[in-house]
Amino acid sequence: MTTRKKLFIAIPVLILLATIGFVFWLFTHERAEVDFAATVGARPKISEPNETLVPTINVAKAVGWKPGEKPVAAAGLSVAPFAAGLSHPRWLYVLPNGDVLVSESNSPPRDDKNGGGGITGFVMNKMMERAGAGVPSPNRIVLLRDADGDGKAELRTVLIADLNSPSGMGWHDGQLYIANTDALVRVPFTPGQTKIDAKPELVAKLPGGQNHWARNLLIAPDGKSVFVAVGSASNIGENGMDKEDKRAAIWQIELPSGRDRIYAYGLRNPNGLAFEPTTGDLWTTVNERDMIGSDIVPDYLTEVQFGGFYGWPWYYWGGYVDKRVPEPEENLQSYVIRPDYALGPHVAALGLTFTKGAILGPEYANGAFIAEHGSWNRRPFSGYKVVFVPFAQGKPTGKPRDILTGFLSGKEQARGRPVAVAIGKLGGLFVSDDVGGVIWRVTAPAR
Repeated sequence: MTTRKKLFIAIPVLILLATIGFVFWLFTHERAEVDFAATVGARPKISEPNETLVPTINVAKAVGWKPGEKPVAAAGLSVAPFAAGLSHPRWLYVLPNGDVLVSESNSPPRDDKNGGGGITGFVMNKMMERAGAGVPSPNRIVLLRDADGDGKAELRTVLIADLNSPSGMGWHDGQLYIANTDALVRVPFTPGQTKIDAKPELVAKLPGGQNHWARNLLIAPDGKSVFVAVGSASNIGENGMDKEDKRAAIWQIELPSGRDRIYAYGLRNPNGLAFEPTTGDLWTTVNERDMIGSDIVPDYLTEVQFGGFYGWPWYYWGGYVDKRVPEPEENLQSYVIRPDYALGPHVAALGLTFTKGAILGPEYANGAFIAEHGSWNRRPFSGYKVVFVPFAQGKPTGKPRDILTGFLSGKEQARGRPVAVAIGKLGGLFVSDDVGGVIWRVTAPAR
């Protein structure tokens, strides 16, 4: 073969290899540069945005738990399955009699109107499949009962079915309240029942569709209203703010009338809702925006102030400007409330519960447990664990402590992903795991 022929063959091959190498570099070069510990706490490091030509996509492949595997509990604690073989278990609620309710749920079907069409929809669907969230929503609530107190649920029954991507639950005055993706509903229920035949009654319609489908709820201590977390329809309002009407907010819905008001807004995707036991104040966990680098923006835990504006989509972390978003007609920067406590970038903080009722030892006597579902827009991964944030005088203090880890395997595959946390009647901590299909129970051995 002549030298000219060899060059004729070699040059296209080199160009192809160079192109493949460049594309690979585009998809993998962006990664965190700041020590993760510096991005958590009351004074996190907020880096400069790093908006890349190709967004960082780093999804842990869902593989589930092998027989005998389980998460790793913190020193002095132990973990065991309370119930296994569930279908995408998401939110948890513990009834007064100790029964545990689990919403088996997932995102509703996505069509062109709901972000399922085009290249973006295709990529999102593939990401969800890889992450273990590509399964159809079971649309039901399952009741688990541990009648003999051995730490395992011997009774499992479908309490109510034919719901619409349900998440949060709450019981008050003979009614079980359920947050579907598009409505708050209620149904007559008495703790001890194992099946509900009545049809749910509408309390209030909620905005549904697009991104951030899950709706959590929390009944006010006086039983006169329900707080509902409603996430944004998009990352930063890129589909138009008309589609964000009454979203990225926490609602307060009056009972029994169903009249609603926006309690706080500018919260991109609030999830966990809980009352801090010493002050009675409402707190939430929030998933912040994506696609400006692995080091920002931190997801957070914060007290929710009535009428408070937390910045989304124009600002983040107390007033940093997101230059990707057109400026609002009115300058709102001075009104932005800075969150109380950063949990780190892209951890996907979901479940939240305070330690009231927990019997896990004196080191966990005052604080909050938070389930971090795990990142997709960060390299390396963050989240995929349950953490404890200590509190003093009603406010978070110090750094978070790992309570439950091991959800990522040594090959960085997702054996599980924690979603919700709840304190059981006997003082253990329940953790739902949608990828693993397990409800885990964390306990302190007898001392």
